[in-house]
Amino acid sequence: MRVMLGISGGVDSSVAALLLKQAGHAVEGLFMQNWEDDGRDGPCTTDADRKDAVAVCGQLGIPFHARNFAAAYWDGVFTHFLDEYRAGRTPNPDVACNREIKFKTFLDEARKLGAEKIATGHYAQVDCVDGAYRLLRAVDRAKDQTYFLHALGQTQLAATLFPIGALEKSRVRELARAAGLPTSAKKDSTGICFIGERDFRQFLARYLPGQPGEIRTPDGRLVGEHQGAMYYTLGQRNGLGIGGRHDASGKPWYVVGKDVAANRLIVAQGNANHWLDSRHLRSEAPTWVAGHAPAAQFRCTAKTRYRQPDQACTVTVTDDALEVHFDTPQRAVTPGQSLVLYAGEVCLGGAVIAATDAPYGGLPPNDES
Repeated sequence: MRVMLGISGGVDSSVAALLLKQAGHAVEGLFMQNWEDDGRDGPCTTDADRKDAVAVCGQLGIPFHARNFAAAYWDGVFTHFLDEYRAGRTPNPDVACNREIKFKTFLDEARKLGAEKIATGHYAQVDCVDGAYRLLRAVDRAKDQTYFLHALGQTQLAATLFPIGALEKSRVRELARAAGLPTSAKKDSTGICFIGERDFRQFLARYLPGQPGEIRTPDGRLVGEHQGAMYYTLGQRNGLGIGGRHDASGKPWYVVGKDVAANRLIVAQGNANHWLDSRHLRSEAPTWVAGHAPAAQFRCTAKTRYRQPDQACTVTVTDDALEVHFDTPQRAVTPGQSLVLYAGEVCLGGAVIAATDAPYGGLPPNDES
């Protein structure tokens, strides 16, 4: 089978290339440049990553391709990212990047190059039961990336291989070392791809200049000044600059609400404060891996952020949204982030969180809370 691998210059895609070749596929590598960096925040990693990708393909004897998808990324991912922050929400660009670039633009380009399937170094698995493709969690739960892949559908999964989804990360490193791959000891990338290791607020300020505004407590007490309400997210405790006040308890402060129109942050003290707690959320229109919801109402587990343990909940499907009630209170559920639903090992799909019944979440308090 002719397979086009999205090769990033990291160890995961390198081992994916190795495994595909060992399995007898006619594998080729395609390096995607999704961002144009002007270098103002230090050296860009794109050139180094591309060199590593070329080296891996050369060592394995597989053809190398490179494409610049920066324009598609700007239009399909980054403009939405800015719009969400401008509206006071906290978006997840990795979900949009997978949906719009890696499993759309890249898939289309791979087909133009004659590939029958695409592959990536994501930690996830795919199977097919009774003609329907399912997105399954990776064997390595600590690395599982189905949260970021939940918006994929049948067309994408039918065309996709995840070669390392059945491996622990430690085993991926072992295979890379044993094969002498130049990426075997390369550090994993972290953070949002186009921001990387740089200061997030400084980066965002280039595109969304902020204005100083008030930081107040829920009872209206003025406790400080911020640099732009849109730069902060619910639950944030670092970077507020209001510690050590003589009229406070000494406990850490947390962002519990934002009023972007008034450019105001609401903060409260202590881990036990109730201002971030919610039991109910409403989403935007969902996407389903199977192409349809399991039922009009069903029980499952959910994540409202990537590293969160699964939370039991009841989901009610409406015409254009989900109403989700959790068995236990959830902390800092954030509009703009993704709600992702699971039935055991199977990722069902998900949706963008629109509002919650937290005090500043936008929904009326739930009587069952």
